[in-house]
Amino acid sequence: MAEAPLPDMHRIVGSHDVVLLTLDTLRFDAAQRCFERGELPVLSAHLPAAGWDRRHTPASFTFAAHAAFFAGFLPTPARPGPHPRLFAMEFEGSETIAPETFVFRDRADIVGGFRDQGYRTVCIGGVGFFNRRNALGRQLPDLFEESHWEPGFGVTAPDSAARQFALARERLQEAGPRRCFLFVNISAIHQPNRHYLPGCDEDGFESHCAALRYVDAELATLFAALRARGPAFVIVCSDHGTAYGEDGYHGHRHAHEVVMTVPYTHFLLTP
Repeated sequence: MAEAPLPDMHRIVGSHDVVLLTLDTLRFDAAQRCFERGELPVLSAHLPAAGWDRRHTPASFTFAAHAAFFAGFLPTPARPGPHPRLFAMEFEGSETIAPETFVFRDRADIVGGFRDQGYRTVCIGGVGFFNRRNALGRQLPDLFEESHWEPGFGVTAPDSAARQFALARERLQEAGPRRCFLFVNISAIHQPNRHYLPGCDEDGFESHCAALRYVDAELATLFAALRARGPAFVIVCSDHGTAYGEDGYHGHRHAHEVVMTVPYTHFLLTP
């Protein structure tokens, strides 16, 4: 599958909203199957003809993966590299900084880097690492100017994506002409996900796919809100996958292929 081309981020940072959507726990094989079956009408409008880019995540669970993402290390194409990055911190000896890469100076994270560029930085949390209920649950959200979480955004809420995107639309409208760096950790695909498949009483690959179909339908709200503001550069990826019994493995925080191989895409939205 062809790698998504690296755009010149110097032309995008400052002139576009930048959006990072992490589909928490989404496996590559599930995402690609849903694409090939025509079950993702909203996302498929922005995916290449062959579907998702197959990538390797930098970590096997949410906290570690997002810490890497916010340092500029998004999932890496699952092919020999090196692979230039969209964003980077100033880091001596990096072999993945290309002329198109936007380098944030004197920063340890891209969130503060976007703020330095005049962006409003907004976090809408999903899974527990963004719930602000304890010091660990505040560590990543505290990188942002504003962060939001409520139980209705969490993994047990069947309408979590609808709630998250409704708030995202509200915060984008409130920002006015100021450009935004919007991050949404989408929790719906994370277990438990059996409530998205009628008659299902145990999480599995099929309910995992059903959760993705639910998220795809709700994304139309967010994309419409972004188009109403002007141009946006959108990154959609998973932080890690999860196992449903493959080779005896269950869950994540281990290095099985279904955990470490994730879907990725980026694209432009225009008014």
